[in-house]
Amino acid sequence: MSDSGAPLVVRRVLLKLSGEALAGDGGFGVERAAISQVVNEIAGLVAEGVEFGLVVGGGNIFRGLSVAADGMDRATADYMGMLATVMNALALHDMLERSGIQARVMSALGIDGIAEPFVRKRALRHLEKGRVVIFAGGTGNPYFTTDTAACVRAIDINAELVLKATKVDGVYDADPVNNADAVLYKAVDYQRVLEEQLAVMDATAIVMCRDHGLPLRVFNMTVNGVLSKVLHGSDDGTHIGKPLS
Repeated sequence: MSDSGAPLVVRRVLLKLSGEALAGDGGFGVERAAISQVVNEIAGLVAEGVEFGLVVGGGNIFRGLSVAADGMDRATADYMGMLATVMNALALHDMLERSGIQARVMSALGIDGIAEPFVRKRALRHLEKGRVVIFAGGTGNPYFTTDTAACVRAIDINAELVLKATKVDGVYDADPVNNADAVLYKAVDYQRVLEEQLAVMDATAIVMCRDHGLPLRVFNMTVNGVLSKVLHGSDDGTHIGKPLS
């Protein structure tokens, strides 16, 4: 139970973190304080029985798409970006373990001695044993974003909800940083996200979630305690797809 006494509305989730979420105010690399805030939120929920899969981006270390636009081969740039996600996954793993939370890194890229290869049944077994599973290496293929990887892994592990952690309060009809009149959506359906090209996830990820009936919640991870509130039924952020029971 949360401090409010509300029960959990879901038990297995996939949390998508941007690489920038691990960089803190520095904007590059990994900042211990930024990771600690995420880990502390997760730790409290694991103690309540929530099963977590994590997917983290690599933009705090390397942005494959930007480098490809500057002339590098796109596939090569994407593989470099996947390696950046492995580095972030290892940082998260270290902090989780230091906090007493059992965790495993599973990579779509073969990196013996550093991460387990992704095997769906093994991932499910880790979750059933209460371990946090950090999925690294994207989908293992170039041309796909970590947003798409998050939705693929959420489907793989039978997650009840995809959580996208951001630095804004949810999905707006315009960029809230540059437009003071931007309106926050509290709930929206997949089709509207696609038709209006709302800044949630890339279209491939949204279509996958829609076709599998997988709901999304976009929320501001920098607000202390918001992750717990969402999983206990609050309406923080923007909900996309079928309502939570």
